[in-house]
Order: sequence, then C-alpha cells, then structure tokens
Amino acid sequence: MANELDGKVAIVTGASSGIGEATSEALAAEGAMVVAAARREERLADLKGRVENNSGRLEVVQADVTDEGQAHELVRRAEDEFGGVDILVNNAGIMLLSKVEKSLSGQWRQMFDVNVLGLLYATDAAIGAMRRRGGGHIVNISSVAGRKTRPGSGVYSGTKFAVNAISEALRQELIEDKIRVTMVEPGAVETELATHITDEEAQQGVQALHQLDILQAEDIASAVAYCVTRPERVSVNEILIRPTEQAY
Repeated sequence: MANELDGKVAIVTGASSGIGEATSEALAAEGAMVVAAARREERLADLKGRVENNSGRLEVVQADVTDEGQAHELVRRAEDEFGGVDILVNNAGIMLLSKVEKSLSGQWRQMFDVNVLGLLYATDAAIGAMRRRGGGHIVNISSVAGRKTRPGSGVYSGTKFAVNAISEALRQELIEDKIRVTMVEPGAVETELATHITDEEAQQGVQALHQLDILQAEDIASAVAYCVTRPERVSVNEILIRPTEQAY
C-alpha cells in the first residue's frame, strides 16, 4: 500500500533536533523525499542514518535560514536535485525569554532574524518552486505564544504573533496557486528550545512549566503529518496543541 506522501518532496528547517528532527522522520515515514536543513551537520548525519535504516529517503543540507542567500539556495537545491518542492515546514526557531527591561537587544534581533525573517526567506523561495509544481503546502511552526503573551515573553511572542499574521496573509494570497498554509502552535514541548534562555528569571519560569507532563516533539510532528496528508480540498489552517496540564 502506497504511503500518503509518495512522490512528494518536503523541506524541513531546523531539522537537527526537536520538532524539526521528529517531523523529518514522520514525513519520511509517509513516503516523502525529505530535505532536512539545519546548521549542525553532524546532527543531520545522524538523522539521515536513522531515516535510511527505516527505508526512508532523506538528504541533508547545512544551511542557516537567517542568510537569505542560503535559504534560497536550499530551495533551489531541492528543486534541482529532486524535481520540485511540495512541502515546506518552517520550523527553525529560537526562544530567548526575558523582560524587555533587561535590554537584551542582541537576543531580540536574533529571534526576529530566525523566527520571522528566516521563515520569510525560505517561504519566498518556496512559493515559486511550488507554483512550478502546480501547488504545495507551507507549514509554519508558531507557538501558543503567538496567541497569548505573558511577562517575560513579549519579544518572543511578538515574533510568533508575526508568524501567525504572515501565515494568514499567505493563506489568502496563495489560494489561487493551490498552495495551502498551516500554522501549528505548540504549547510546552520537550526540546532544546528552553536551554538557550540566558535570563535566570525567565529560565526559572520555564523550569516550573516543564514540571508538567509536557508535549514531546513527536506529538507536533504527527500534527504536521496530519495536515500535509489531507485531501487537496482540505486546508487545515491552524492547530493549537497544549499539554493537557498547561493552563495558558
């Protein structure tokens, strides 16, 4: 029996760990040719080995999506080497929580560069490739922080509110091109994301949340796989996923 994504080419950014890693494996299991992109090449090599051991197909590309040229080259390479691009999962992201008064302006810029501009660079390139393919699907990994904000998460939330706004505009802009757009908004997930926080106060708040039975990366990957395997007449615009115990 054929898998749902046989013959499809999927790009996943931020694929060296967490949600991106799990999503790459999930899409490969559905039969997609996965192009896994991230900065950490050695982690991508491990991912490739696991997918191929399970009879999946995955190629790795070392790329930094905050570099517009690299983001565009990633899409060109997928199109040139594998015949097109059907799915783009914009997963690369960073969460550097702190109150605005902490003046961590370098971290603000880093979050906007990765979470917003990196997404836009890859999306911009992928739209043309998908048009040439006659359609496609863009999945943007946002956050519950793209719906609600709290003290210490204002700037991060700002990036994710932006992702949600961009996603909805794209959905409307690309209807005639048969390119579907989905935003997936996880709550607390067991990934490396929180380990990058340098502000001690913010880190303590995250640690308290992580005492709950939080989501696993595979939970989000299965949601992405669900969205991209729906019939073409079905456009899943938005999925919000919280741990059962998470109140906000």
